[in-house]
Amino acid sequence: MADDEWPAEWQPMIDAVGQDFGGGIEYMAADDVEKALVRRYLEPLEFDCPLHDDEEVAKRYGYRGIVAPYSGMSTWVVDAKWKPGTVAFTSAERGALPPSAGLGRYPMPGDPGPPRLPRPTTEYSFVTEMEVDYIRAVIVGDRLSQTGCKLLSCIPKETRVGRGAFFTTEVKIQNQRAELVARMRQQLYCYNRHPKAAE
Repeated sequence: MADDEWPAEWQPMIDAVGQDFGGGIEYMAADDVEKALVRRYLEPLEFDCPLHDDEEVAKRYGYRGIVAPYSGMSTWVVDAKWKPGTVAFTSAERGALPPSAGLGRYPMPGDPGPPRLPRPTTEYSFVTEMEVDYIRAVIVGDRLSQTGCKLLSCIPKETRVGRGAFFTTEVKIQNQRAELVARMRQQLYCYNRHPKAAE
């Protein structure tokens, strides 16, 4: 392939901007938001606010109960990396990661169920931006889930690490009452390494 032809591989994904690839699937968080989990999240930050540990104070200010810090959204909505009766690590290769939905899940080749993002196969990816619109408070006892995978943008770009594209997806996060809690946007750079970088 000529050096100036590779961006055309991303055209199907560029054409798909605006579509939702979530397939209507709801990904549940591994656990309810628990008081102990909130405490452990606050501990290293020494984040001292009674809304996060005193139910009486939280209710006085109009909340249903103890408020989980907004900055912990990724913690409250994360899926399980391992479940009883399953195997987390399916490869013995060095650096292998468990297959997992994770936060900001976006359908990829090999995912069961939902539609796939029409992106070319690439070897590597990393998150370059994350942005969250917080709609309502998460309360201790809530169980969060995420739905949707709306493709917001796709920009092919060659960088020092390789050739690929920056693309942004948006997921919706809701509680067990089906109330919208947040909208989370994540931008990734997916790429194939330059031949010299792969050596």
